[in-house]
Amino acid sequence: MVIGSLIQRAFHQPDTRVYRTVQWIIWVLISVSVLLFAIDFLLSPNYPGEKLVDKLDSIILWIFVVEITLRIVSYHPPKLDLFEENRLSRLLHQITGRLVFCLRPMNLIDIITVSALIPALRGLRAVRLLRLLYTRRVFRYSNPYQGLTRSFRDNALLYSFAFTALGTATLLGGFSIYLIEVGKNPDIKTLGDGIWWAIVTLTTVGFGDITPVSPLGRVVGAFLMVTGLFMLALFAGIVSQTILTAVLTIREEQFRMSTTLKHIVICGYDSGARMLLDTIVQEVNPEETAILIFSDGNRPADLPPDFTWVSGDPAKESELDKIRLTHALAVIVVGSRAVPPQQADAQTILTVFTIRSFMRKKPLSRKRKRPLYVVAEILDAENVEHARSAGADEVIETTRLGFSLLAHAITMPGASAIMSRVVTVGELGMYVGEIPGEMPTPASVSELTNHLKTE
Repeated sequence: MVIGSLIQRAFHQPDTRVYRTVQWIIWVLISVSVLLFAIDFLLSPNYPGEKLVDKLDSIILWIFVVEITLRIVSYHPPKLDLFEENRLSRLLHQITGRLVFCLRPMNLIDIITVSALIPALRGLRAVRLLRLLYTRRVFRYSNPYQGLTRSFRDNALLYSFAFTALGTATLLGGFSIYLIEVGKNPDIKTLGDGIWWAIVTLTTVGFGDITPVSPLGRVVGAFLMVTGLFMLALFAGIVSQTILTAVLTIREEQFRMSTTLKHIVICGYDSGARMLLDTIVQEVNPEETAILIFSDGNRPADLPPDFTWVSGDPAKESELDKIRLTHALAVIVVGSRAVPPQQADAQTILTVFTIRSFMRKKPLSRKRKRPLYVVAEILDAENVEHARSAGADEVIETTRLGFSLLAHAITMPGASAIMSRVVTVGELGMYVGEIPGEMPTPASVSELTNHLKTE
């Protein structure tokens, strides 16, 4: 019982130390086996040490055989804990439960991998690369292999229906062509020949190695051809709704795994922020500085191609690594126009606080020459100090500034137009910074302007 409990923990309880140890050993063995596979593949036949490499590879494969066998044998079907049944029913559940367990995608990969022990199937050793990627957890936020597994599991009924329909059509066509043309067609001698012809016809491959010779056989062939078109449409529809969606989620990892540096991150996006994006393009050259929008949902159809979209919640610290925040130049947190100002400001303050908390925990933050600059938009003036306390370097009160300009225009006509020209891109412009030391002072405005433009 002690050994059985240990094996159960080692292969089916991820929160135990023995499980993590076993997984680490498996990861090392897979890495070594991939290295041996590469050596065997790249070097010419009969190279020195070929027998040693083959022997080591076989030993590792046998270890994998033991591992997958123990994993299957120690699997405990959940149905046994739910129902009280007789011995025969429990035995049946033991068998069917383990068969279903073997059909899980990652277990199938392991079973296919160990099939490489058969000399004719040595090429299957390459399949272990999938297991290596899965084990290393290269994809932190949306692993496509886990997505595929989930798609198969959540849509098992759809796939069962599709494969059942394909199997039924194959058997029906194979039996029919065999009974019709056996003894008449020299290419159809066994039932296996008929099944092979049916599969080739249904998949519209059409090798031409077997061709019906009788009129009735051709009728069966025409029926299978039309059925094959429906089968292709059926599988295309299922894949487009399940597997394709799972694989496309890899885009969440694309930016994190890139080498982008000194980019600008805009947290939050709605229709009211579109003018901000247009203005940023005028201030910052997208070809030199990447501009990324980090917000919930899918990329809007009207978003200009200059911007990179990453889906996620900027108020969750666990997702900020998606946007390579430690390598970013600045962050702009935009307030939402779809909710009341107080709620929008609360979300902005939480996002700023989360960003600062994330950066404090990252060792790379201490190596930066200049800290991450955070600009926050606040809609209600009462929340300005809260945003600064949360860590915003600069707080822009967009609503108050707009209303102030409107009110100031009554008492000082033309003043708002001047201020608008100062902050508007392409107009007068206002620049804040130190005067260069080599610039003689006092200096005329034209001299200072020419010098700054040159520098």
